[in-house]
Amino acid sequence: MFSAIFTVIAPIFVCAAIGFVWARTRVPYETEFVTRIVTKVGMPCLVFGTLAKVDLTPEMLGNMGLAAAVTTAAFAVIGSVVLGIFKIERQVFLNCLIFANTGNMGLPVCLLAFGDPGLALGVAYFAVNGTLTNIFGPALASGNPDPRAVLKIPMVWAALGGVTVKLAGIPFPDWVLKTLDLLSGFPIPLMLITLGVSLAGLQVAHLGRSFGLAALRLVMGVAVGWAAAEVFGFEGVARGVVIIECAMPVAVFNFLYAQMYNNRPDEVAGAVVTSTMLSFATLPALLWFVI
Repeated sequence: MFSAIFTVIAPIFVCAAIGFVWARTRVPYETEFVTRIVTKVGMPCLVFGTLAKVDLTPEMLGNMGLAAAVTTAAFAVIGSVVLGIFKIERQVFLNCLIFANTGNMGLPVCLLAFGDPGLALGVAYFAVNGTLTNIFGPALASGNPDPRAVLKIPMVWAALGGVTVKLAGIPFPDWVLKTLDLLSGFPIPLMLITLGVSLAGLQVAHLGRSFGLAALRLVMGVAVGWAAAEVFGFEGVARGVVIIECAMPVAVFNFLYAQMYNNRPDEVAGAVVTSTMLSFATLPALLWFVI
């Protein structure tokens, strides 16, 4: 069991460490370019190719997508209540409790823990969760929701295309499949490296509150993920994937939104950093629980 868990954790640590060390040595890293090529090319190819080729029933993929929507709503309700009880500003910190790092960290963990089926189910979760993040993340931070934002997300169209191809049984020439495989190979390691770069550059403030929010995010994630698995009747890989995705740390995007709308970005950065460090420390226990 230890060997299996270490096999999953080691590549994640190594990739994130490369990014962290890269940033600390002050070698230029084009974060904006990497983010753009990953979100506009790599991730759409990964999402489309995985959903189109995976040997999973449309019902299972649909249930995982529905679970993503339900768990995200649960995080919003629980987070709003907790922040209200402790009189902490929702506009600043609610995003941190709702939106987790289901892409940069969640997908690699699902892939390394469960192989291609785990990645496919992780993609189904991430496609819905990522869409909600891009719609409601800026809306909560700015107080100005814009539902039209979903039309500008390449990953959404890639997910719809992948599901359509899967349902219609449309065949692809080998060169298309090989091209998708090639382009699908770079997003995950680049996302992890970029995560390391981002963590190295974040300035942490108010560690006490940040640690509390980070701990709440992880504990709430495991609890909600476990409850979702029970409600949806998930077993095996599906159970592991929904718990893993729910238990991921605060998404780096929350820091970007806080910075964009001047919602105390240093404090949000503290929640991102502390939750990620806590997640790295607790990942072995999480994997032991789900594998």
